[in-house]
Order: sequence, then C-alpha cells, then structure tokens
Amino acid sequence: MSPFIAEIIGTFFLILLGCGVNANVSLEKTYGSKSGWIVITTGWAFAVFVGVVIAGPYSGAHLNPAVTVGLAMAGKFAYAEVASYIIAQFIGAGLGAFFVWAMNMDHFKATEDGPTKRGVFCNAPAIPNVPVNLLNELVGTFALVFTILYFTDPSIVDEGTKIGMGSLGAVPVAILVWSIGLSLGGTTGYAINPARDLGPRIIHALVPIPNKADNGWGYSWIPVVGPILGGAVAAGLFLALG
Repeated sequence: MSPFIAEIIGTFFLILLGCGVNANVSLEKTYGSKSGWIVITTGWAFAVFVGVVIAGPYSGAHLNPAVTVGLAMAGKFAYAEVASYIIAQFIGAGLGAFFVWAMNMDHFKATEDGPTKRGVFCNAPAIPNVPVNLLNELVGTFALVFTILYFTDPSIVDEGTKIGMGSLGAVPVAILVWSIGLSLGGTTGYAINPARDLGPRIIHALVPIPNKADNGWGYSWIPVVGPILGGAVAAGLFLALG
C-alpha cells in the first residue's frame, strides 16, 4: 500500500467511525441516541486507533494536516510529501462522511433540529467567541502535535520506516486523543484536524438532508486555521527545546 492510499484509507476509517459515533449519539431513534459526551470521546479515540492501525505501517498515519505540517516543520517529515498527504486526508475524510450520511439517512429524516444534524459532520462552538474558539482549537492541536513529536523520536524507529503517528503503535495516540476530548473538547468539539472538520462539512453541504441547517461557513475557518497554528507552535517549541 502506498502512503497516499494509506492516508486515504486511514482517514476514511477515522471519519467513518468518528462521525459515526456523532450520528449514533446525536440523531433520533438510534440505539445510542443521547448516550452522551463520554461515548463520543471514546468513539473518536477508538476511531483514531483503527485509522492508525491501518495506515501506520505504510504512511506513519498522520490522518491530519496539522500533524503533517507540524512534523514537517519539526524536521521529521519531508516537505515534498506534505501536499500529497493533505490531499489524501481530505479525500478519506469526505468518503468517510459520505458513508456516515448514507448509513443514517432514516435517522437524519427522524431528527428535526438542523444544527444537530450538521453536528454529525462538523464542529460548532458551544459559546461563539472567535478569539477564544480559535485559541481552543490551537491549544488542543498543540497538545496533540507536541505529544506526537515525542512519540515519533527517530531513535525508536527502524531505518527506512516512515516517521509519524504510528511509530509507537496506535494505543498511545488513541489515549492522547481521548484525553484531549475529555479535558479540552467541550468548548468547540475539538476538531484538532482541518480535514476532520472541513471534509465532512463539504459533504454536509452536498448531500440531501431534510431541513438541514446552513453549513456554518462563517465558523469553518477556525477548525482549519486553529489546528494548523497549533501544529506550528508545537513544532517551534519542540525545536526550541532541542
């Protein structure tokens, strides 16, 4: 499997299972309806686990443009490969979100609230406040990428192996994402990944959903810019600390 295909498939499973748990908890008449925040954060952590298990041996399982950019800025990933990884991540995210929609068509019909249906796909702030919302996405992604940079110390990677999220196995990364969700995620829904938010948001705009809300384009830049800034700050501090 090529790194490009691995990033598509890994991100596909990340979003299929991650947005899938959003649908299971948020939409009406599912067996998991209204089961709460702990189920959502746990589901996303397990989604990361699955994505990293699949893609890790082939691409390093970045699954996230902020991780790819952060690793490149820290000197742990080739800049020449950044664009192809990000394109693959967006393709995988869009495909995953499309299948979540297809599998939950009846439950989208059974759910009246438009923002709730949009929330299956993408994030919105609990309290809209642009500087604070941006800060939350920045800090959450900083925690993610800074920790990953220590997961991916080259001294623990065999020669020739891609350096990335999968280098220490999937479990530590899943626990990290679970921790971020539990501790930092309640303000903006912890996108901490531009592809995770914008890819499904585009699918929400394209697929037919009864009485759906607007696509929240006014907010959509925050889950893109905040994570990229967070990844950059993490890389800068990592380099400064030596």
